[in-house]
Amino acid sequence: MDDKNFRFCRKCLTRDMISKDEYFKTLQELIANIPEDIKTAPELYEERLKTCTECERLADGMCGACGCYVELRAAKRANYCPYKKW
Repeated sequence: MDDKNFRFCRKCLTRDMISKDEYFKTLQELIANIPEDIKTAPELYEERLKTCTECERLADGMCGACGCYVELRAAKRANYCPYKKW
């Protein structure tokens, strides 16, 4: 599928969007390279993302409350949801 025919799901996480855009690749690389001592445990990370996908403020992989990419925010153990959902 070429990029001009690609439609984004406004309720998806960036990892679920099939795009050739290098920005999303860079975001995933950033997450993969977070040092283990500050990284969220995989099970907790998935719980956080599940909460975000159920939130009405999620749009295009971004939090409508703070503007962050939720996958990056959720990947760091010390981070939290601005609405205290996690």
